[in-house]
Amino acid sequence: MPKLKPLRAAAFLIPEPGPKRIFALSTFINTFGWGLVWTSMTLFLTKELDLSTRQVGLGMTLAGLVGLLGGMPIGDLADRRGPREIVRAVLLVQGIVTLCYVFVQGFFAFLVVVSLEVLCYSAYGAANGALVRRVGGDDVVAYRSQNRAIASLGMSIGTLFCGAAITIGTPLAYRSLIVGDAVTFLFSWAILARIPRYEPLPKPEGRSGSRWVALSDAPFVAYVALGGLLSMQYWVITQPLPLWVVNNTHAPRWSVSLFLLINTVLVVLFQARIGKSAGSIRAGGNALRRAGVMLLVSCSAIGLAVGLAGWAALLLLIGAVVLLTVAELWYVSGTYAFEFGLPPAHAQGQYQGLSGIGVTLGATTAPILMVGVVLSLGQVGWVGLGVVFLLLGLVAPAVARWGERTRPAEEAVSETPASNPQPAPVAAHD
Repeated sequence: MPKLKPLRAAAFLIPEPGPKRIFALSTFINTFGWGLVWTSMTLFLTKELDLSTRQVGLGMTLAGLVGLLGGMPIGDLADRRGPREIVRAVLLVQGIVTLCYVFVQGFFAFLVVVSLEVLCYSAYGAANGALVRRVGGDDVVAYRSQNRAIASLGMSIGTLFCGAAITIGTPLAYRSLIVGDAVTFLFSWAILARIPRYEPLPKPEGRSGSRWVALSDAPFVAYVALGGLLSMQYWVITQPLPLWVVNNTHAPRWSVSLFLLINTVLVVLFQARIGKSAGSIRAGGNALRRAGVMLLVSCSAIGLAVGLAGWAALLLLIGAVVLLTVAELWYVSGTYAFEFGLPPAHAQGQYQGLSGIGVTLGATTAPILMVGVVLSLGQVGWVGLGVVFLLLGLVAPAVARWGERTRPAEEAVSETPASNPQPAPVAAHD
């Protein structure tokens, strides 16, 4: 009988030694912490702090608006000061802010803390994008996809610990999760000290104009709108699908958890592999088009589950979730191709911050569209949602071609790929 070799089976999740592997370890620890509080935070706020669900919803909505302010300025700061330093600084602040939840009393204190938290996440996303580009080097899209698979694994493991604490259900258990999340930020901060310090890249000669170059890049702004709207697909499996399954189909209720498990496993297994196929802007446009087609089929299948016997509805919905996840894989790979292919290297953080605004607006729109409109229209609503996704996907290749036409033929600045970084001076490491 052949021996099982788990490390070899999971080799596609382990980057090459050096900065890539160190950064991936930081990602894993950070997302493990996020998994600790992903589903427990709302319970903590309502059960332990006695906040109403309306107060929690209002606070998170207002915090989301505040978060829009953080991405571009911090991303620009990462471009000008060096991404590693800014990412590490944000991680420290995130750890402190997260720990503040333990001491929150009342709605106003919650609003302040959650606003700071969302602001930090927005800032981290922008600065981290700049750091990923430097660490990833020439194969940054494939590397970013690999990191997403690692992040999904980390979050899943964290969620298991979260479930155990929720089962215990004591104030100490909830607060332990929060403290654990705060500690993971500190671990990530320490680990990132081991990668080289990447100096800011100078603006290529001959380029002039506004400091906020991302806002004047029309093809990228078009992508931000397109990608932000398509990002609503993330919320299908967590918002309208569970309500649809419970209220409109004969599928067993436990299937909602099964769908989330299927989604997570497929992302961990295939995100890195699919990411390798979207190594150019044009390939990214094609990936978004495939995602649109898959989303149309998936959403339509979800709508057709009404009236079927329990087992038949379950099988149909499993198929729909598989297609939904494949669409997610293509979507993510496509967005990485745009987000690392269109921006000039010296302004990656600023562009990443602008992209984050699109995703945030998509997340804000998703509940209104999917719960308020799609579910109220029933099967027609699901088909309509799929058509919206399809139309968005069909536009993507044109945006990709537009973006390619407007890029400089060759970057004036060359940087040493982070996959083979030059030895950093001693002062570059904390």
